[in-house]
Amino acid sequence: MNVALRKALTASQLTETDVAAHLDVDPKTVRRWLSGQRPYPRHRWALADLLRSDEGSLWPEQSQTTEDSPPISEHAHRVYAHRWQVPRQVWYDLFSEAEQEIGILVYSGLFLADDAGILKLLEDRANSGVSIRIVLGDPGSQRVRQRGQEEKIGEILASRAENALLLFRKLIEIDGVELRTHSTTLYNSVYLTEGRLIVNQHVYGLPAAESPVMEIDRLQQSSLYETYLRSFEKVWQATMNPEK
Repeated sequence: MNVALRKALTASQLTETDVAAHLDVDPKTVRRWLSGQRPYPRHRWALADLLRSDEGSLWPEQSQTTEDSPPISEHAHRVYAHRWQVPRQVWYDLFSEAEQEIGILVYSGLFLADDAGILKLLEDRANSGVSIRIVLGDPGSQRVRQRGQEEKIGEILASRAENALLLFRKLIEIDGVELRTHSTTLYNSVYLTEGRLIVNQHVYGLPAAESPVMEIDRLQQSSLYETYLRSFEKVWQATMNPEK
């Protein structure tokens, strides 16, 4: 989190919407700046002028990284060493900001399916007209069994996939929600919206919860975003609809 920027907004009695209007950007972009993303130079200069602050005090050259604000690279908005380190609020913000689409591509994604708050959020977004596509691993597929063996948890992964399928199935009665299963080899899990995505790498021998995660902004890293989006679409085209 950029504490200095948030304090400057408060001192200037400006809201995220005010700043967005002055700089002609989306309010979601301002929220990402507040969460730690470093704006483009032209936006830093304009924002510093608007807040009557020194650019260096708002974005010091030294790293602003904390446990709550992981490292930001030129390729990824944020990087976490392990998925379990990603705050729940990050997942909530990702899905709540969606205005057009949400995509979830996983083997089980049980940590989301078992979260009543996240399920309610997905329901609300769908009722607001957001298209939601969820792709889970086919519990009976060889790929899921193989991944379970690689993670040294045997049939547990297939059970998790089955449980997630049952939990996510509650959403398919809502217009705009599609739930499918896949039997492909996943090299990473993908959670996306039209503006951002989160990628959970799959490391051989480790569960996804212990593997690295990248958060990617479409505006800042469009090429990287499109790479994972294409992967999602390819799996989607190869999937099947489970029986309701």
